[in-house]
Amino acid sequence: MEYKIRPILKEEYSILEVFLYEAIFVPQGISPPPGSIIYQPELQVYVNGFGTKKDDIGLIAEIDNKPVGAVWVRIMNDYGHIDDDTPSFAISLYKDYRGMGIGTALMKEMLRILKDRGYNQASLAVQKANYAVKMYQKTGFEIVDENEEEYIMLCRL
Repeated sequence: MEYKIRPILKEEYSILEVFLYEAIFVPQGISPPPGSIIYQPELQVYVNGFGTKKDDIGLIAEIDNKPVGAVWVRIMNDYGHIDDDTPSFAISLYKDYRGMGIGTALMKEMLRILKDRGYNQASLAVQKANYAVKMYQKTGFEIVDENEEEYIMLCRL
């Protein structure tokens, strides 16, 4: 399947809310949460005012000119927060496009951009049961901390 990765356009920032919901890991056998969950303050840090800070960077993966995934970073006090110099990742794809290498390509391109812009590292938080842990490790992230449910991962650039 042919896809293209490109910078997110300002008029597309609102789609990050859709991808934020898609990023919520739902273990097998559990019902997905209502869409309104993304309006909780701890999730709004990922999207509220995106594009207003110099550290806000986003990419879209598209197939046939339709967005199928997104990765975005910003320095924020989120689950994966390391410090005020380390951008935190958010990434998701629509379910039908997972497992095809698109997420890995999005991650690698964002890591390249961050390195080119002079960042030393990037972080993320991921639930331990999430299959994406392996993908994050393949792209250079290492587990640096954990709590009962999540790993905090760091990638040195």
